[in-house]
Amino acid sequence: MGKWLQNPAIWHLHRNSVSKAFLIGLFWMAIPIPSQMIFAAITAIIFRAHLPLSVVLVWITNPLTITPIFYFNYLVGTYLLGHESAEAFHFELSLEWMMTTLGDLWLPLFLGSFVVGIVLGIIGYLTINLIWRLQVLKSWKNRRRRKWSKKFKLQSKLNKQNQTNDKQDPQPEKSQNPDN
Repeated sequence: MGKWLQNPAIWHLHRNSVSKAFLIGLFWMAIPIPSQMIFAAITAIIFRAHLPLSVVLVWITNPLTITPIFYFNYLVGTYLLGHESAEAFHFELSLEWMMTTLGDLWLPLFLGSFVVGIVLGIIGYLTINLIWRLQVLKSWKNRRRRKWSKKFKLQSKLNKQNQTNDKQDPQPEKSQNPDN
């Protein structure tokens, strides 16, 4: 494992590693399992994605956001399965309730989470690639503009110097006398 952690690709920020990190982090963020960070880290190491970013993106699902995110995933799963969503259910802390009710909830939740995770991951991957490319193109354009601006300023400066030199050292007039 030490050899894999020494791979510079998982620590350096570049377009490829960051876009893969968004794919991995957003996918595992949507999956309702414990230890999402561990799975995100292992996946990031395997696919040489930026490790810290992959793990941090999993934190999108936190105690404040987990309920609406997983409820949305559940609704997507019920839609895909063609089931009616359980709008209201009564919670009991019993083995019988867990076996009957959670059994009905887990399949749509996991299917919806898997689909939402894949869709979010792909959107994140493509968005980061697009933003990164646009930023690079903008940087190149600005660099080219600065280069031509410097060249133009240098050319102007040289022209001004030539003009002042011409004024200071006028060329001797040619004499009308052909003998000279």
